[in-house]
Parts: sequence; C-alpha cells; structure tokens
Amino acid sequence: MGWSIICYGIDKFLVKHQFKIRQSAFSWGWLSMSTQHKLSVPTILDCDPGHDDALAIMLAAASAELNLIAVTTVAGNGGIERVTDNALRVCALAGIDNIRIAQGARNPLLSPATGAKSIHGESALDGAELPTPRLALERIGAVDLMADIVSSAKDPVTLIATGPLTNIALFIKMHPQLLIKINRISLMGGSTNRGNWTPLAEFNIWADPEAADIVFQSSINIFMTGLNISHQVLITKEIFSRLRGLDTHLSRTINPLLQFFAHTYDTVFGMPDPPLHDPIAVFAVSHPELMTFIECNVSVEKNGTLTRGATVVDIHGVTGKASNAKVAIGIDVDAFWYHMIQAIKELG
Repeated sequence: MGWSIICYGIDKFLVKHQFKIRQSAFSWGWLSMSTQHKLSVPTILDCDPGHDDALAIMLAAASAELNLIAVTTVAGNGGIERVTDNALRVCALAGIDNIRIAQGARNPLLSPATGAKSIHGESALDGAELPTPRLALERIGAVDLMADIVSSAKDPVTLIATGPLTNIALFIKMHPQLLIKINRISLMGGSTNRGNWTPLAEFNIWADPEAADIVFQSSINIFMTGLNISHQVLITKEIFSRLRGLDTHLSRTINPLLQFFAHTYDTVFGMPDPPLHDPIAVFAVSHPELMTFIECNVSVEKNGTLTRGATVVDIHGVTGKASNAKVAIGIDVDAFWYHMIQAIKELG
C-alpha cells in the first residue's frame, strides 16, 4: 500500500469522525462555535440568486440558529437587476416577509460583470415561474444597509456571502470602524483543489478576485466553504424524491428549478447530480459542529494568465504565511440534507 493511499485513508477517517484538525491552534474557535450556534446569530446574507443562492436564502430564513436580518444582492450569476428581482421573488415564494433587501454592486471592482447563463439560464434562476415580489426594495444600497445594521446591532453580526465578494470588500474599505462588530464572514467560494469556471478558479472568486483578496486580507474571522466541500453535497435522485415527497407548493416549485440546474450541470460538467454550493455557507454558521475545518492561509491569485481567481490554500503550512481562514474539509452530508429538507418543509 502506497503512502499516498495511507494518507488518503487517514484523511477520510478524520473527516468521517469529525475530528477537529489542528485543534490546539484553533481551540478558541471550537468552544465559541459549539455554543454560539445555539443562539440566534444576527445575520446578513449577501448573494446573487442563482438556484443554490435561492436555497441558501431559505435555509437561512428557516434556521432557528440564525436571525436573518437582511438579504443583499451582488452581480454574479446574473446582472444586478435580475438577481435582485430573483431575491425578492424567492422571498415571496417562501413566505419570507420579515427581512430587508437591498441592491448592491453592479460590477466587480475592476472589471465588468459576466454572468453565468450556461448554468443558471437567462434569468439567473430559470426553471419555474416565481411569484410577484411582496417586499419593497430598500432605498439605500447594500453596503449602506450593512453599515446601518452592523452599527446599530447589539451583538456582533455575521456576514454570509454566496456570490462574488464585491459588496463585502466595499463594506470593509468604506467602514473599517465597524469591522470590530463583525463576528465572522462565512463564504462560499474557492477550493482546496481545482476550479469550476476555469481549471483552477471557482466562479465567485474568479468573478472578482480583487474583492476576494481584500476580504481574505481583512483580519476578519473567515470561514471558507469551497468546491471541495460542495462537490460532496450532491442533488441526487434520492434528494429529488424526498422533495417530491413533501408535496408542498414550495417543494413543487423548487423541484423544477433544481431539475434545470441539474440539466445544465450535466451539460456543462458531465455531472447529472449537481452540487448544492451556497447553502453550505449558511450551514457553516447554523451547524458548524457538523463540519470540519482547518486553519490555514488562503491567498487569491489576481494576476495569473491561467490562474486568475484561484484560491491558493496552504493546507500544510509550506509558505510560512500566517493563517487567515478556517477552511472546510468535511461535512456530515446526511445531516446537511436533513436540515435543508426540513427548512423547505417548514417554509412550505
């Protein structure tokens, strides 16, 4: 048996049994994570709906562990008007009517927005008709809304980011005095291995690597869930069957949305069971005890001709750079799907 096979087996064992890797270097975080999630965490979800973003909104709204105060939008899977309209319609679909919604950045910091039509379709949320929005859009923009909520909050606020990090970077640069009131940023982006938009870059980071670089260098408590995790959380035939079994108005709408998502993933990537990326960043806040993280340095490649947008995750500490993120390497997939399905049932 080769050494690489032995190492792979050990790694799978650690993940399966949820061992806390590098616990001594991360001990301050495990106590807070094991207790804090039982409280209602003040939360802002920054997103670009997007099929998986839609389910992230639902999971965040239904999670008793979170107090979802606001949803902010950023250009990513579609243009800013489309994704903002999608966020409003998703909230109407799921009966989410007690939050604030604000529109954010139209373009990345240094480049135009591109969208992801090949995956999410023309509307960025193709596959089903969604109801007319019921919530009114905030008159102020996303970054100003973040600042308003964070400055007035009694407890530190958690930011969950499931799109390009443009709004988060702008908040960091425009309101440095408020960063002390940010509990953490839980983001879906990057990967410990390969990419999905280019061979080495995941879409959210690729879409605005300059913003991602600002976030990772901010000294804020960052939890990163990347493709290495989301490709473990697949929308299988069994999951579709469980959704059909709910037989609610919400599940009957989600099913064709995810069928569209599955079709495009199969067409583009040859994956008939697509990964459900974005809700995992929510799950990392609501149930961190059901995930495994390692503390390490994450750098963002901004200039590479072939590697722009890649996350360089120094899992083994070979660069000697200080750790700046907690990177997910394991998840209890069955537990995730239990909570995701339960959220859809409760909102149903």
